[in-house]
Amino acid sequence: MSLKFKLVTKSGIKALLPGGTIREHGITVTRTPTGDVRYSVNVMVDGQRIHRVIGKESEGVTRLQVEQAIEAFRTKAREGRLDLPMGRKSHPTFAELAPAYIQRLDETGGKNMKAKRQHVDQLLVPFFGSYRADRITTALVQDYTSMRLALGFKQATVNRELATLSHLMRRMAKWQWIKPESLPDIEKGQEPRKPIVILSDANIQALMKAAIADHDPHLWLFVAFGLNTAMRHSEILRVRYENIDYETRRIFIPEAKAGEREQPITPALVAFLKRQQQADGDGAVWLFPSGRSLAKQPHRISMAKPFQRAVIRAGLLPDKVTPHVMRHTAITRLVKAGVDLPTVQRISGHKTLAMVLRYVHIHGQHIDTAISAIDNAFPDLITPELHALSPRGAALAATIA
Repeated sequence: MSLKFKLVTKSGIKALLPGGTIREHGITVTRTPTGDVRYSVNVMVDGQRIHRVIGKESEGVTRLQVEQAIEAFRTKAREGRLDLPMGRKSHPTFAELAPAYIQRLDETGGKNMKAKRQHVDQLLVPFFGSYRADRITTALVQDYTSMRLALGFKQATVNRELATLSHLMRRMAKWQWIKPESLPDIEKGQEPRKPIVILSDANIQALMKAAIADHDPHLWLFVAFGLNTAMRHSEILRVRYENIDYETRRIFIPEAKAGEREQPITPALVAFLKRQQQADGDGAVWLFPSGRSLAKQPHRISMAKPFQRAVIRAGLLPDKVTPHVMRHTAITRLVKAGVDLPTVQRISGHKTLAMVLRYVHIHGQHIDTAISAIDNAFPDLITPELHALSPRGAALAATIA
């Protein structure tokens, strides 16, 4: 049904003096000081106010075109309603869904909740909160990154925040709060790599001895797992007895960082697991049960504290030796043993070979072999007589001799 105008008419517009304005049905017409006519709209569409200039009469804009612009806004809003999540009358904002994300993680035993809660409440909601959850674009994420870096925060810090944002957005899609195609590309920036810490044979023996002596009855098994499989902390804690195949020495991991996989295990670990299963009894389900009736997860979600006790007892540095160091150590030992990269990748569960290459670049046997090829001592050329008059040459010769 077309609108009927009493004010914004040809005669009404013609009668406008410079600086004069008339408004009707969300259309504003203003006579500029130069005598031109400017059209703008100020209407509510789907709960959002749209206020913008459409154009000037000198540019060919007419009232009919302004009416068509308003109708276009409303048509676009109707099309957007077709994509609404089930049971909703409007699209949820980021600020609406973010607390629900935190709540659900709390209920299901989410990891790193202290950091996630801080990122969401103090950083992500203040920046993204007013946007529709399905309209968080890659460009908007880049704006957030630029803003945080401009404030002086390090790339590593910003990357942790982006990791929370990425997890939040992916969970929204998984829980069908938004559509998967709405997910933005969230790329973390390059940050300085920390040196890979690995344990020596003596360190390994000391750590295992300390774990066995600890009052936590499962700590020794956790350490044995980490050193004999190169599995991640969380992967170890989610192992169920029913997923262990003792004959083939494999553990089925249904949820891993790079997708489900078959994890090879060592004969020594097989023996440990058989002994532990016998001690736990036939009804045991989890290798690392939570042990608490009111726990949010049936299995333990972290071994960080007991592991730290063992590290200290073993005389190692707790700020450097974390559970992940066991993974680094196991992978490094595979590389130094000359195991081919695809096999290392299969054992470690890395998503790409490029991730495994980092260990090869640092610890590969071929590095030591290659550098030996240019090991030139020049024992027959540099002599005390050759540099007899040079104190520096004499000192060098004495060092070589």
